Amino acid sequence: MTKDYYKILDIPEFSTTEDIKNAYRRLARKWHPDIAGNTPNVIAKFKEINEAYEILSDKNRKVDYDTARRFYSYAKSCGSNGVNSGVNNGAKERGYSEDSAYFREEKGYKTYSRMNREEKAKKYFNWEDLFGKKTKKTEAPKKGEDIYSDVEISVFEAINGCTKVINMLQTNICPSCKGRKFINGTKCHFCHGKGESSVYKKFNVKIPAGIKDKSKIRLAGEGEKGLNGGNNGDLYLTIHIKEPKTYKTEGLNILKTIPVAPHEAALGGDITIATLKGNVSLKLSPNTRNGQKIRLAGCGIEQNNKVGDMIVTVEIQIPKQMSDEEISLYKRLRELAGENIRERVE
Repeated sequence: MTKDYYKILDIPEFSTTEDIKNAYRRLARKWHPDIAGNTPNVIAKFKEINEAYEILSDKNRKVDYDTARRFYSYAKSCGSNGVNSGVNNGAKERGYSEDSAYFREEKGYKTYSRMNREEKAKKYFNWEDLFGKKTKKTEAPKKGEDIYSDVEISVFEAINGCTKVINMLQTNICPSCKGRKFINGTKCHFCHGKGESSVYKKFNVKIPAGIKDKSKIRLAGEGEKGLNGGNNGDLYLTIHIKEPKTYKTEGLNILKTIPVAPHEAALGGDITIATLKGNVSLKLSPNTRNGQKIRLAGCGIEQNNKVGDMIVTVEIQIPKQMSDEEISLYKRLRELAGENIRERVE
C-alpha cells in the first residue's frame, strides 16, 4: 500500500461521511488547476485528492480500504522478526520444540514464520484486485429515479380521448464522467463539472376516453437512466381536467349561468345563447325569476351516440352603468309598484 488517503485528505481514520465530503471540497477548491495553476504538480495533487475521495466516499470501497490499511500497518509494524517471534512463541506454548518439523523447511516449503514481508504482502494483499476487479463486483445495479409531471386537458378531451404532445426535461448521470464531475483531474467537458446532463424528450401520450380527474398514466422506462445496468425509472403523468370558466359539466350535461336584465326577466323575450352546436335562441317567459333553470335539450356533450342537455340558470343583473333616463324610469317604476315583494317572506 503506497497511499494513505486519510493523510491526503488531512482527516482522521474514523471521520464521518460529512467530514470526508467537507475535506474534499476544501482541498478541491484549493488545488483546482483553475485556481492553483495548471502545472504538472498541481494536476497530480488534484488527481490524488479526487482518487482519495472516490475511495473514502464509497461505503464498500472504504471498508475494503480500511481492512487493507490495517493489515498493511500491522505487517509493517511487526516486520519479519516480530512475526517470527509471535509464531514461534505460540508454537512453543502448544508443545512444539525448536527441533520439530514446525521450525524446519522441508520439501521446499517455507513455514509462515520464514516468509519475508514481500511474499506475505503478495499472498494476502493485492491492491489491483481490491480496488479494480473487486470493486466492479460490489457495484450493484440501481434503478433510475421515477419522474412525475402534470398534464392539463379540457373536458371534451377527457370525454372523447386525445393525444397530447409532452416535452419533458430529463436529468441523468453524465455518461462521460459517471457523475464524478472530473476526469483525470480536470473538469468534465461533457457536463462542465455538473456531474449530470439534461435533455428534452418529446412524448406522444394517448389519453383514453372517459378518463377521470387526477388519474395517473405510467410510461414504463421513461424516467431517469439506471446505473450499473439497472432498469430505467418510470414517468408518471397526473391528468388534470380543466373546467371552462363559462360553464361546468355534469356527465354529458352542460351547466351554464346566463345574465338577464330586469326588463327581460319581467317582460320576457328572446335571448341568444352560445352552445357547442352554435348560437341558439332561447325564449324567456314573462316574469322569469332569478335562479330559474331552463333546459335546452340536445345541446350538451356527445359521446357514444348519446347527447346531453344544456341546463341554463337565469341570473338577473342590474347594469353597472345606467343613463339618467333609465334611472328616472326606475324611480317611476318604484312609484308605480303596487306590491311589496318582501311581504311574501314569512
